[in-house]
Amino acid sequence: MVENRPFLNFLTHLVLILGVATVVFPVYLAFIASTRGPADFMTGVVPLTPGDQTWANYGALLGAGSTEAGAPPFLLMLGNSLIMALLVAFGKIAISILSAFAVVYFRFPGRVIAFWIIFMTLMLPIEVRILPTYKVIADLGMLNSFSGLVIPVIASATATFLFRQFFLTIPEETMEAARVDGAGPLKFFWDILLPLSRTNIAALFIIMFIFGWNQYLWPMLITTEPHYYTVVMGIKRLAAVLDGDTQWNLVMAGVILAALPPVLVIIFMQRLFVKGLVETEK
Repeated sequence: MVENRPFLNFLTHLVLILGVATVVFPVYLAFIASTRGPADFMTGVVPLTPGDQTWANYGALLGAGSTEAGAPPFLLMLGNSLIMALLVAFGKIAISILSAFAVVYFRFPGRVIAFWIIFMTLMLPIEVRILPTYKVIADLGMLNSFSGLVIPVIASATATFLFRQFFLTIPEETMEAARVDGAGPLKFFWDILLPLSRTNIAALFIIMFIFGWNQYLWPMLITTEPHYYTVVMGIKRLAAVLDGDTQWNLVMAGVILAALPPVLVIIFMQRLFVKGLVETEK
């Protein structure tokens, strides 16, 4: 029998409400700032209601950018970030699932050692290996290009490990049955393993998309042409104005626009994301 304790229910809901308010309130303030003039938040009094500059701020940011900060139109930077995030997400998933497939289902000498060497090597973040990586990309002539933005961050040891662990849970009888039916390795991979990995792919896609979208240090290092600026670089340039005051209304508008694509991806794929993380057969 489940006991009904009104006080505990009230306390639980109160903690949840306070937690949500703590997370949402700064985002709400950013939205309020993006709807007001540049001087409204400099008076010492923080307004809590939207202003009348919404369309002017967002229109100016998307259409013209900020010449004082050296930032191109925000719409261009949103497109660059979207291209980079999609290429990183799809590239990481493709490389990782094929690597895991080779390690699990192909019996070649040293495959376990090779897997763990890859895993330990790729655990190093881009910040640790950034100088030699930059040298390689520069020597290959890939500065100021999408290939230079994507290729150095496209490998993922974590995704390879997760796919490997999932493939190890698939019974060997499945592979044997496919072999009896005349299915080769690629057909087995395409018709059986790939559909079974759908929820894993969805969960990893969200994580890798957000990883690619939030990249800052590497794009800042290899891009000097405004045509290849990403949205995170644009926000930094809007906030770091050398001559003149920072237009915080445009900065906050940029923050709101930069947060929308990851939020939409999570909303539309949340069921597959949760299922891919908690399903029992993994």
